[in-house]
Amino acid sequence: MIVSTFEIEQAIDELLDVLDRDIEQFRQSIERLNDLRALVVKRDDKSLHNLLLAIRTDSQEYRDNESRRQSVRARLAEALGCSLQQMTLSKLQTVAGEHKRSRISETADKLRTLSASLKTQHAATTLLLADCARFNRQLLHCILNRSHGREMTYNASGAAKTQVDTGFMNLRF
Repeated sequence: MIVSTFEIEQAIDELLDVLDRDIEQFRQSIERLNDLRALVVKRDDKSLHNLLLAIRTDSQEYRDNESRRQSVRARLAEALGCSLQQMTLSKLQTVAGEHKRSRISETADKLRTLSASLKTQHAATTLLLADCARFNRQLLHCILNRSHGREMTYNASGAAKTQVDTGFMNLRF
């Protein structure tokens, strides 16, 4: 299939538009992770619910953009006579004009930076949620007193007694 340089340039422009949308989605994801951590700390259930609804709504947009990116990459790979795996931004820089070459480079740098930031924010959110889960487990353990015989009480004469029948609370005085 013979493809003109003009068609390749148009496909590169389309890919750059898709990548610009990816950059906005990265920024939005980073912002949402920050919001999620803040709302968890504040225990703002209503806002957490609204955030979850917004994330669900945007998930289709993310899938559509991913599909569009893969489609454009496949067209470019076919036009340039390479495999889809070989169709990278570095490969595009070798065939693009000077102006597009610098734009591709800038886009790649932004994507790298935002990707690293998103990874950091994701790790921070994961750690916060893991700590919340650990704290809740410990709290429930203390409230329900599920120590299975490890609790000791002492009677008036000082004799130790292990409590094995403890439940929610001990009503003995």
